[in-house]
Amino acid sequence: MHNTSFQVFFTESLPWIFIVQTTSNWRANFLLLLTAMIWGSSFVAQRQGMEHVSPFTFNGLRFLVGAVSLLPILFHSRSKEYNSTGTMPLLSWPIIAGGFSLGLVLFAGASLQQIGIVETTAGKAGFITGLYVIIVPLLGLFGKQNTRFGTWLGALLAVIGMYFLSVTDDLSLSRGDLLVLCSALFWAMHVQLISRLCQKHDALQLSFYQFLFCALFSLLTALQWETISLAGIRGALFPIFYTGIFSVGIAYTLQVVAQKKAHPAHAAIILSLESVFAVLAGYFILGEILTPRGLFGCSLMLAGMLLSQLLTSRNSDQILRGSRWYRKILN
Repeated sequence: MHNTSFQVFFTESLPWIFIVQTTSNWRANFLLLLTAMIWGSSFVAQRQGMEHVSPFTFNGLRFLVGAVSLLPILFHSRSKEYNSTGTMPLLSWPIIAGGFSLGLVLFAGASLQQIGIVETTAGKAGFITGLYVIIVPLLGLFGKQNTRFGTWLGALLAVIGMYFLSVTDDLSLSRGDLLVLCSALFWAMHVQLISRLCQKHDALQLSFYQFLFCALFSLLTALQWETISLAGIRGALFPIFYTGIFSVGIAYTLQVVAQKKAHPAHAAIILSLESVFAVLAGYFILGEILTPRGLFGCSLMLAGMLLSQLLTSRNSDQILRGSRWYRKILN
């Protein structure tokens, strides 16, 4: 749960609530939006990489690159701490355990999604994966998280928007669809788990260990089930390094940092905009067609994000009910 203080400005003649969040919350929202932008734009590179290597090999190598890319920053931050305190704790067992848990969930989500995509359409996979924006607040109910009406409304708009953006054929469920749906459950668990662990542990160390364990699980699975080709790896070097540094090393770390201040359900809605940025990247980089239906879906998702941020004040319900506009509707 995040501690958010709000300043609320209300004009009785207008049917709206203007909520200005604290600087730290807007910074968290911006980092989450930047994360979604990087993930979405990296989707093109991921597809290119999969033309050369198999899913577990690709995931294992890119998460390994992500872990290695954090080492210079990690050692720099540890050396600064050593100079100020005389200690440089890098092997913290609670953080390693947290990274193991995150890495395992991340591995499960990424693997199920990659396997499921083979047996379904990209559009349906994108839509079904995005259902985690609803699953996150549902999981939060078990943890007694207070998810407000604006968040539920924003999540619903995001799901409807993803449908218009991603689904162009029927919604009958295949085996691949069910696997992708299972991956959405793990993505939701990942968001919730990060929200809990990032309050207790250093974000950089937590990110490093989750990448390392996810890479380890993926590469062990690749050695067991896939044929690893050096020629294929050479052909996929650019996508591996690009997604490893940006999509993994930078974006996932930004997610951990941002979720120190962001409610899990709000974070899920903003992160779901990954699909919007993926469509835009396909349009500008690959020359893919962006239809009016897709634009409508993007608009709904953006509206959902804005509503989830604007209608989250602890006092917004009371202010709305006490307004002249609200009383006119009731009468």
